This record gives sequence, C-alpha cells and structure tokens, in this order.
Amino acid sequence: MSHTYIIGEIGQNHNGSVDIAKLITQLVARPVKEELFGLKLPPIDAVKLTKRDLKEELTASEMHRPYQSPNAFGATYGEHRQFLELSDQEHFEVYKYAKSLGLDFVETLCAPGTLSLLKLFTPDKLKVASRDLTNLPLLEALAETKIPIILSTGMGGEKELNMALDTITKQHSNISILHCVSQYPTHPANANLKTITYLKKQYPQYSIGYSDHTIGISAPVAAVALGAEIIEKHITIDRYMKGTDQINSLGPDGVWRMIRDIRLTELSLGEENIFIDTCVLEAKEKLERSIAAKHSLPKGHIIKENDLHLLSPGIGLPWHERHLLIGKKLIKDIPADELILKNDII
Repeated sequence: MSHTYIIGEIGQNHNGSVDIAKLITQLVARPVKEELFGLKLPPIDAVKLTKRDLKEELTASEMHRPYQSPNAFGATYGEHRQFLELSDQEHFEVYKYAKSLGLDFVETLCAPGTLSLLKLFTPDKLKVASRDLTNLPLLEALAETKIPIILSTGMGGEKELNMALDTITKQHSNISILHCVSQYPTHPANANLKTITYLKKQYPQYSIGYSDHTIGISAPVAAVALGAEIIEKHITIDRYMKGTDQINSLGPDGVWRMIRDIRLTELSLGEENIFIDTCVLEAKEKLERSIAAKHSLPKGHIIKENDLHLLSPGIGLPWHERHLLIGKKLIKDIPADELILKNDII
C-alpha cells in the first residue's frame, strides 16, 4: 500500500487567530475510521501555514487601496493583509501544537524577510506558492536553508518550473512538485489532472503531487489514482466563516471524507499486474461455470460435445478442458444438468 502525503493547508483561514489555527490543526490530526470495513486509516500528515512580509508584498498604492469586500478585515487592502498575519512567535506556537499532535509542519514563506521564522524553529518542509515560482531571489534564499522544498506550478509552465528547479538544485535536490491550477475555485474542466502523469514521466527524480483548489474531494482522490504522492488541500473549521478562502476549503466533514477516500484509494491501487486473488476464490467456486450434462446420460455412454453445456458452481471442468471428456465413456449415470467430473469417466 502506498502512502500519500496529505497537507492540510490552513493558509489564512485562521483569520488572524492562533486559537482558530490550533482548532484547524486539531481537525487535521483527527483519526479516521472507515465504518464498513472497520479500518483505522492514517490521518492527514501535515499542516501548513503561510507567512508574508508586508514590506515585500504589495505596491504602496495596493496597500492603501480601499477594501470593501464582505471578507475584509480592514478598511484598506494593506490593513486587511496585516490583520491576517500571525507573528513569528505565533507561528512557532502553532508549530509546537502541531508537533504535539504528531503532525509535520509545512510553512509557505513569501519573501526573504520571512525567513526570520527559522530562528525559532525549522519546518519539516518549505512551500513555494504558485505566484513565487518565478521569484528567483526567494527561491535562492529558501534553497540555502537546505530544508526540503515543495514547488507549486499553478501560475507557471515548464519553462518557469525548470528555471525554479535550476535555481534550487544549486543547493540541494530535495524537491517536490505539485500540479496546481490557480483559479479559485478551479473549474473541474480546468483541473487537467493528467499533468500529474506528465510530471511523473518528465521529472522522475522528484516527488509529484497535486495542490487542489476545486470544490469537493473528487479531484484529489482522482489525483491519487493517477499517482500523486502529495495532496494539498485548504481546510477550515467552518466554510461559512468570514474569509476569502473559507468557502473554497473543506470543512470538518469534507476533511473526514477526503482522508477516507484517499486512504481507501491507496489501498485499492494494488500492483500493476493481472492475477486471481485469493479473496475471489470463494466467489469463483460458487459462480463460475463448469461442464454439465445437457440431458440425462446413461452409464457407458460415449460423451459428445452436444451432450455438454455449462452450469454453476465452478468446481468442475471449464469449457476449455472439454477435450478431457469428449470421446470418453461414463462409468455412472449422470442426470440432466449435473456436473460431469473426471472421476466419472474412463
């Protein structure tokens, strides 16, 4: 059984609150049980936060732009963004809480200035947001830390991805690549999940996954079936809570269903082969067809092909072995619609 590394992305769904960030982290760590088969399934592996440095984030005019969205946490876009930022110490607090629950911690760092976090703790992985795939100075700074890096391709093509890889691999090659479409939410017709199989063929040296922005759970589950080794999905404790990303995230029930279906998909994939599994032998015996007498056949009768047809159960001879019976003499009477076995002939 393969294991998909699932990242529950908090992003800024914490709405500027450490307590909400911890509640979402607790949701991520919740165990999952599949009731029908009584399976205890591995939960989400990691939780992810995002850290911005507003001095390196927006133009002055964008910072001061009036922001009147229903999801606004400030009168200007800059005030809104500032409200949603947790301090380095608050990120550290969520990191420690995630670790206490047995989770990995992934951090999206959006500017070189945000590397100040690393004075307090070392995330298990660093994430590069889609918009920063071409932010080569940031990639250089992240690569120098030698921490494993996850690249998201949502706003880039192969040229941009290769430039990013060339930049990072000057320092290390512990890299994962996530197919992504930066449309919020992503229309199913735009998800193009076959990019996953393309990336696996073109970049076999890296782990390949999928960062999902579609509504629901079908896309990440399908991505796992296509070979995605990492799944990233926005999560929240309440999809109708104030905040831009909440409605496009998974709530508690959606998180449970996604984990369940991903883990069951992993279990279902099996091996690249065709064979008769031992689990089907009982059904095979009960339901397959064996050679039987089409009509009553007396002792001493020489069997012909038109004496035979097929009936269940499958404990007798299959049709392709009828040559073992044809031309042979029966040593006992065979009633109509009963199996003819090897020990019934000479």
